Amino acid sequence: MYAKISVKGADQSPLYAYLTNDTAAGLRGEIKWNFTKFLVDRNGNVVQRFEPAVTPDSQEVIGAIEKQLKQ
Repeated sequence: MYAKISVKGADQSPLYAYLTNDTAAGLRGEIKWNFTKFLVDRNGNVVQRFEPAVTPDSQEVIGAIEKQLKQ
């Protein structure tokens, strides 16, 4: 969990600069709205992105986390 930080603009947090800096594979790119979620693997690679409508406890998110834990 994070305290309130900037996800866009000149004062963008370094974390969000990393998460959004490359649009390859459709995983990265500008944050459209609050509650965008990113799944990061053990090596720090962004492996999946979930838009705000997907809840953290959805089967889509849980399944993606479980898949990463098996690798």
